Amino acid sequence: MNRIFSSLLVLLLVWAGDDRTVPRTLRVLTYNIHHGEGTDGRFDLSRLAGVMEDAQPDVVALQEVDRDTERSGGVDQLAELERLTDMHGGFGKAMDFSGGSYGVAVLSRWPLLSTSNHPLPGSPDREPRTALTVRLGSGDQGPLLQFTSTHLDQGRDPEDRLAQATSLNELLVRDENQPAILAGDMNSRPDTEVMEIFAAQWAMAPAVDPSPTNPSGRPRLRVDHVLFRPAESWRVLESRVIDDRVASDHRPVLIVLEWIGKHRP
Repeated sequence: MNRIFSSLLVLLLVWAGDDRTVPRTLRVLTYNIHHGEGTDGRFDLSRLAGVMEDAQPDVVALQEVDRDTERSGGVDQLAELERLTDMHGGFGKAMDFSGGSYGVAVLSRWPLLSTSNHPLPGSPDREPRTALTVRLGSGDQGPLLQFTSTHLDQGRDPEDRLAQATSLNELLVRDENQPAILAGDMNSRPDTEVMEIFAAQWAMAPAVDPSPTNPSGRPRLRVDHVLFRPAESWRVLESRVIDDRVASDHRPVLIVLEWIGKHRP
């Protein structure tokens, strides 16, 4: 009996130890919501929430979010999206606008442990840009994650975008072992110098689906991206553009990552 008990105990300990190495998936969505206004001219946050919920994301990077602006009827769009999706949220103000605030945001299945908003460099005659970084625990065994939502300059001259990409690398890449994701509207094609700056420090989910994310505008390109690090600690399981052309003037990008690095003790 003692031998049987000892064998069972060993099996239980092995199983418990193996559980710490079980990979965890993370569903990441980045979505420029065009201040809640669809391509049909309607402001409809429930429609946007439906698009997001269909993708079943764990974390969402949002861009072009209004809070209490006259343009969007005085609605705190982040608070409403938190309510509609039953997720936790954080807001990063880029500027005062139309009687309220305008910027980027994050939604998360898990509570946010901290938030920090970082204004990005830019020309004084251009719209201010920012990056919101949150820290969260991605499930019981997932890593403590640094997650950033941003929106880079849209101008024809890439100078501001180049400066913003460089600034983000300096700001976010300080610990080689820190699990991190950077997502947003980079206003840059994958083959541009801006994305090459990111590529020096980040891995980018391959464009398995090369569909444009801004089909209603010009140029019709994929400009919304999800970047991650350390590269060797993640595996890309899925990469696609969600085909909704009405809720916003951008289509969201969904990346499913598998964490294969070390789990928390």
